[in-house]
Amino acid sequence: MHIPGLSTVAKRASGQAISYLMQAAFQHSDCLSLAAGFVDESTLPTQLVLDATKRILTPNATGRSKLQYGTTPGVESLRDVFRSHLAVLENNPDINNLPLDRIVLTTGSQQLLCLLTQTLFDPGDICLVAAPTYFVFLSALDGMGAEIIPVPTDDNGMNPDGLESILQNLTDQGRRHRIKLVYAVSYYDNPSGISISADRRQRLVHIVQEWSSPQQPLFLLEDAAYRGLRYEGPVLPSLWSYDGAGETVILTQTFSKSFSPGLRVGFSVLPKNLVKPVCDLKGNEDFGSARFNQHLLADVLQSGSYTAHLKQVVASYEVKRNAMLAAATEFFSDIPHVHWIRPSGGLYVWMTLSPEIHTGFDSRLFEYATQTAKVIYVPGELCYPTSWNDRPRNQMRLSFGVESPANIREGMQRLACAVRHVTE
Repeated sequence: MHIPGLSTVAKRASGQAISYLMQAAFQHSDCLSLAAGFVDESTLPTQLVLDATKRILTPNATGRSKLQYGTTPGVESLRDVFRSHLAVLENNPDINNLPLDRIVLTTGSQQLLCLLTQTLFDPGDICLVAAPTYFVFLSALDGMGAEIIPVPTDDNGMNPDGLESILQNLTDQGRRHRIKLVYAVSYYDNPSGISISADRRQRLVHIVQEWSSPQQPLFLLEDAAYRGLRYEGPVLPSLWSYDGAGETVILTQTFSKSFSPGLRVGFSVLPKNLVKPVCDLKGNEDFGSARFNQHLLADVLQSGSYTAHLKQVVASYEVKRNAMLAAATEFFSDIPHVHWIRPSGGLYVWMTLSPEIHTGFDSRLFEYATQTAKVIYVPGELCYPTSWNDRPRNQMRLSFGVESPANIREGMQRLACAVRHVTE
């Protein structure tokens, strides 16, 4: 629908993939959802939140201060708590000496992603992303008029040789000055479930460092939203941990998946030169994200209840992950050319069908799955830049976040029936 008088940014935002997906989910609310990236409501910590609320909302000035405005980057004492949490995650007590002014508390990690696009990108500037990648960030980049270029990705994550080759090609084209950011979801990627392998992490950071200069800085944005949801495999250090000078990697994490998305609390560690411009823009948006929610998360971190809760969450999701993988083997193994990735964490299984089976919103498969089989998924093509003509059209992101193990099995059976139907 054309609405006169809108800005260019507003017009670009009108075609967001997340809007289409939410509309599809609403229209097909009678479907079993293998699409929603929501968390399982049964894992949401109502009692822990109630207990923490009682502790921090004392009936005096101290309690009332929790309901007052905070500061744009977050109250310093709270940033100290999140810094200590990061030191534990990295198994590095020296992180407790990290300057607090490098840490910014945000409304989830999504706010930081959007603030960075505003901070770094003018129309025509370039962002390099894994292929596939988080489609909501692609929409944020589209909104700023950025050019999005996919980097080859395999079962070990973003390919360092592929990244270096693209950087060289763009430089040869005279476009090095337009490259602003490399974006990677480092743990249990949304959508593919892949983690960047241990042997690639340091090299990716070093490549970005080598191509960065004071005159033309290049940053690597590490989105670690799913870091806490590990079911098996090694505990991997962050990409950020390999950035000794702290001037290349931007780390952002959230408690939305591991604790509660309704609280909308995230934290980021920024290179020194980005702190002020990011906070300047953040101040225009909120001059301080929800202070009460930040106090609540800090309380559960300090009390130890967060760690105990996370163990329960991980155990619950591991059962559901296993249910989806078992159902994939049961119902898809005999369908030619179908394969899927076994994730070691996160909330998603990435499935690839035979090349001639398209999965998009306008495909026969999506229509039959939602209208007849009554199951919904995320079309994989949403997870690639829309400008990339060679993006695969035969993939699906399947989420095990919201449904029960029994419903996951039923949903996978329905989806397999839909795939068989369109191949007949």
